[in-house]
Amino acid sequence: MTRIGIPDFSLVVLVGATGAGKSTLARRHFRETEIVSSDACRAVVADDETDQNATADAFDLVHHIAGLRLKTRRLTVIDSTAARKEDRAGLIRLGRHWHAPVVALVLDIDPALCHDRNKDRANRRFGDAVPRGQSQSIRRDLRSLKKEGFSAVHILRTPDDADGLAIVREPLWTDRRTDTGPFDVIGDVHGCFDELTALLETLGYDVDPYRPGEAPLSARHPQGRKAIFVGDLCDRGPRHVDVLRLAMGMAAEGTGDAVIGNHDFKLLRWLGGRKRTVSPGLALTVADLERTSQGFRDRVRAFIDGRLSHLWLDGGRLVVAHAGLKEEMHGRGSPALRQFAMFGDTTGESDEDGLPVRLDWVRDYRGTAAVIYGHTPALAADWVNGTICIDTGCAFGGKLTALRWPEKDLVSVPALQEYAKPARPLAVSSERRAPDLLFFDELLGKRRIETRWKSTTVIPEANAAAALEVLSRFGIDPRWLIYLPPTMAPCPTAPAGPWLEHPDPALDYYQKQGIEQIVAQEKHMGSRGLVVVCRDAGAAAQRFGVEDGKAGVVYTRTGRPFFKDEVLEAALIARVAQAVEAAGLWATLETDWLLLDAELMPWSAKAQDLLRRQYAPAAVAAQASAAALAEAVAQAGSSIDGLADLGARAADRLDNAHRFETAIRAYCWETAGLEAFKLAPFHLLAAEGRVFDDRPHSWHMGTLATLCGGDPILLLATAWRALSSADAGDRQALVAWWTGHTEGGGEGMVLKPAAFVARGRRGLAQPAMKVRGPDYLRIIYGPDYTVPATLERLRPRGLERKWSLAIREFSLGFEGLHRFVERAPLAAVHECALGVLALESEPIDPRL
Repeated sequence: MTRIGIPDFSLVVLVGATGAGKSTLARRHFRETEIVSSDACRAVVADDETDQNATADAFDLVHHIAGLRLKTRRLTVIDSTAARKEDRAGLIRLGRHWHAPVVALVLDIDPALCHDRNKDRANRRFGDAVPRGQSQSIRRDLRSLKKEGFSAVHILRTPDDADGLAIVREPLWTDRRTDTGPFDVIGDVHGCFDELTALLETLGYDVDPYRPGEAPLSARHPQGRKAIFVGDLCDRGPRHVDVLRLAMGMAAEGTGDAVIGNHDFKLLRWLGGRKRTVSPGLALTVADLERTSQGFRDRVRAFIDGRLSHLWLDGGRLVVAHAGLKEEMHGRGSPALRQFAMFGDTTGESDEDGLPVRLDWVRDYRGTAAVIYGHTPALAADWVNGTICIDTGCAFGGKLTALRWPEKDLVSVPALQEYAKPARPLAVSSERRAPDLLFFDELLGKRRIETRWKSTTVIPEANAAAALEVLSRFGIDPRWLIYLPPTMAPCPTAPAGPWLEHPDPALDYYQKQGIEQIVAQEKHMGSRGLVVVCRDAGAAAQRFGVEDGKAGVVYTRTGRPFFKDEVLEAALIARVAQAVEAAGLWATLETDWLLLDAELMPWSAKAQDLLRRQYAPAAVAAQASAAALAEAVAQAGSSIDGLADLGARAADRLDNAHRFETAIRAYCWETAGLEAFKLAPFHLLAAEGRVFDDRPHSWHMGTLATLCGGDPILLLATAWRALSSADAGDRQALVAWWTGHTEGGGEGMVLKPAAFVARGRRGLAQPAMKVRGPDYLRIIYGPDYTVPATLERLRPRGLERKWSLAIREFSLGFEGLHRFVERAPLAAVHECALGVLALESEPIDPRL
């Protein structure tokens, strides 16, 4: 048996005369979907797989199908004769375009045997000239196949060779997805040995005591972390040999690895005797190495030669490359890819500083993997579109920086001195970082959004377009828009009695879902407001990339500015930031920003137009009509039978109309300045590096009570209590609280599972259910909704779509927030926010 290995991502080209057994071999070793057959494509375009007049079109189709598969990184097998060099050249170009290794699997079978096989095949009785000519052409090129550009050539010379073949699929050399770390990715060292050892010790590594000479040095982490160098180990700094000894020793021990950088590549050329001119930076390394033995230089050469263009790690979530890497290059391999990974996307020209002119690949990066790279030194390491450059110019007197993965923490040590002069000041380099940009067409069209709760939400194209229209015309600066909250589900309708909503049906729902531990919170009658608050404007610019001088924003649940008056908004943000400082939460949570979910009161602050145009006229009209009817009945006296009952109903209607007006006025007051507002936060959603959906609601309420204590005039702590849905005493106490609260003018309460994210019998349970009181529901359903006949008509209200919407929006909102905290590109964050807004355009009864 002959065993051969092929990369699990590659373009496999079957080479052999007609009748050699290529199709049989392909079906034996590859899935049907992996095989692209020229005969099958000829049949598609001409209804006849032997129609030679259709060959050109058939091969256009072969290349098109193969290209689509390679684009999505799928192994592809070309089943054609590939007898001519020019035919193989087109396939090699296709593989290189998609950075896929191209493997030749040659069936060099006796042409006489091929002829005998063709005799038994329909439409293949074309004599022995065709297989003989194809075989001659293939054999003429056998020795030079590798030079044509194939990464590997495997030759099978007999049917027994083909029958005994075993193909083993192997991960491509850059595919290290099974290595999940944790990692410490270290920026360009450039010979700074003292800073490197200091950084490793800061990261918690045990570094071998230094000893002079050429013997390897090493370091290891007690928790099994692995250091990965982004390349450029040498040049510019003072101790190149020692840096190489340490990097080589860690690689040999398995505690470290490195990708190749452009300076490493230039050193490799010198070590191989292929570089005659030596740049000033390289000259320092060369001078050091010339003082070492040939054996050491050979080991250095082998080490650098073994470094890969990039590493695709942690299930595909992390890419490490010296100069960065576009998404379509991840986990692939080609000469062009290696060049890009070492030197970046360059034009071949030089700028006024003598540096290569580079194209900005970061600006357009939208990949799912985080890309960590170096190569272009800057003062600070900043995340941009899911990428981060951690070359902070140690050799130029800056810092040596590492990024801890998956924590995404940055750790740096300062350079001991300036060892070399940069071609341009580092400040300029850092200012030239690419901004987060959003492109309208990226978010158009039908979308399928997958969340970490293993749910998929489909956003129709029309809904997506409507959401984009709203946000592009009326939304806040998109860099602030990191989250949109879900709609809140109403509780199941009360089956009987004078209520439409009551706590018992909500508790019954959670109990049936297997959720007993519940939190009940007071529901404020205000307007939903999302508050992004930063320690100061500098922190806002650093984390959100804004340049407007703001330290935060307040926006509505549809992504619009809450305040038209930016001075008022700034004053509120400043007060909240001061409260965070007073409560000690900046330090406790180790963050410079927070995202709060809150109610901003009064309701009239945002709903003034609604009150003036809809609710106030309704109250006046209801009172006027009821009063007129009561007056008419009184004037008629007892002259008409049945007037007494009509008079009683008129009195009830007038009382209901007054209750309606009273309920409205309870939520409205003048808002001349900030002193008139109250902000009641009920979720602390996120801070730097964390989304707090893993904390129970009791933590949220306790932490926010501490925050409210920092400014009790502006901030209103929300009343809450914990209970068990299965405990009769707890339920009775809750109903008593709800009744007293709503009869005293309160809106109602919100019931939630104690866990922020709770799973029920069939997936995610409702994250919250609102239970509104009778007087508040009068605002929603009208003054006379409590009339028994009206209540019975309202009881069958359909809740299923509203419940579904609430869970889908909850999943999308927190998926987007996790993406932001994980430094995903802004487009990936906005995909989720737009998804929430798009779902809001579904036709749902607004009263629910």
